[in-house]
Amino acid sequence: MNEFDWSLLAAPFAAGLLVLATHVPLGREVLKRGIIFIDLAIAQVAGLGLMLAKILEWSHSEDTLGLASIDPATQITAAAAACTGALLLTWSGKRWPEIQEALIGLLFVFAASAGILLLAHNPHGGEHLKDMLAGQILWVNWSQLALPAVIYAAILVFWFTLRQRFGDGGFYLLFALTVTLSVQLVGVFLVFTSLIAPAIASRGRAGWKGLCFAYGVGALGYALGLAASAWWDLPSGAAIACVLCALAGVGLRSRQAKCQPGAQKIQ
Repeated sequence: MNEFDWSLLAAPFAAGLLVLATHVPLGREVLKRGIIFIDLAIAQVAGLGLMLAKILEWSHSEDTLGLASIDPATQITAAAAACTGALLLTWSGKRWPEIQEALIGLLFVFAASAGILLLAHNPHGGEHLKDMLAGQILWVNWSQLALPAVIYAAILVFWFTLRQRFGDGGFYLLFALTVTLSVQLVGVFLVFTSLIAPAIASRGRAGWKGLCFAYGVGALGYALGLAASAWWDLPSGAAIACVLCALAGVGLRSRQAKCQPGAQKIQ
């Protein structure tokens, strides 16, 4: 392990920071809206689009469902699938708001099951499913980050300047476009934990202070997770997800401990 070149983690860590740049504010909004599993559902739908492009041979990459070779057909298919899911959830939220969470869950199960069926006769189907869920962040290189950096920057500008004008439809569509790229960079599991773990850890902290705290939690989670995966030769996506979940618990517990004395005084 002493011979490991730690500079190899720079690009994966940068990928994690790019994902966090958009996922932290979006995750706090998701938590505020109480639609926790929307990210998991739309991420899975985006992954279904990637699988469809693979099956139809629109993607020229033979070894991954990610961004190893960016081709327009794959990106359009994944984005179209995610946006279709977002529009469907917008409609269902207006039509049946009382069961929206249940419908989000069904959409996730449908997309996951459809993906399994699409890859049922693919000799590398199991590997592709694993890559989509757990991701291959350790193999991300600098050339893969240029397009996501530009798109994420545009998304952040829209979010911080126009979010007050977003209805449910605008939020879902922006969310879908963000998740489409994120799934290809880090996988479904890290998309979910990058959105929810920092948001939970910063729960109760409002404004820019809470946002900065959430960014710090996310960055620490990616740093510790990547270091642990390199040091102990563990799957990087799973390691990062576990660390982020642990940090969410620590942050939540710490916030609860600080609030208890005040609560006792009120009683």
